[in-house]
Amino acid sequence: MVYNCINYILDRAFKPHCPLCDSPSSDALCPACFNDLLWNHTSCRQCALPLTDPGSDLCGHCLQGRSPISRSHIPLLYAEPIDRLIGQFKFAANLALGKTLGQLWLAHQRHSIECPELLIPVPLHPNRIKHRGFNQALELASVIGRELAIPVDHKHCRRLCDNTPQAGLNKLQRRSNIRGAFEIKNGLNVSHIALVDDVVTTGSTVNELARQLKKTGIQRIDVWAIARTP
Repeated sequence: MVYNCINYILDRAFKPHCPLCDSPSSDALCPACFNDLLWNHTSCRQCALPLTDPGSDLCGHCLQGRSPISRSHIPLLYAEPIDRLIGQFKFAANLALGKTLGQLWLAHQRHSIECPELLIPVPLHPNRIKHRGFNQALELASVIGRELAIPVDHKHCRRLCDNTPQAGLNKLQRRSNIRGAFEIKNGLNVSHIALVDDVVTTGSTVNELARQLKKTGIQRIDVWAIARTP
């Protein structure tokens, strides 16, 4: 009995485990959980909305030229089990999962991207950071930026309004709710940046932030996120 308990403690302390099913795994996820992920293979290159036509690379909205975003790299669909992993990271303050999510993004995207000069995590209002304890977008940007040797800037973009949470709002409500929510300070002397977030739902938040950044003279704005709501 004692021997088994010691083995269990040593196994938990020194051997990596899958954060979803708790089975031993040296990778970000065990093979079984990794195979359960839903990949966003066929998607709009600007907003990453899943597409039904594999011959098209833009959705109807982006075809009309309304997006300030040049390219979105969002490898997963926001569904089971990645939604559970992101929920544990964001709402249960399991910060170690930020590294896991960053590794998943890097494993799928790092060879298909054109690296920007700067990563900008989507900012949270100070009240939200005080309540949550951290900004999940900054945690993800730090993991990815460190691996790709891209600097992370979390000081030039500020969230002005502690808006109603976007979750639960429809597309029009999200767009109205986020309008005017960001302030951009001067001094971003770069031409190509990537906005980093955990989940893109309708794109209202990243589009509003991108619009404000475009006004400062930035020529190309990409979006790097973990998952896209179908």
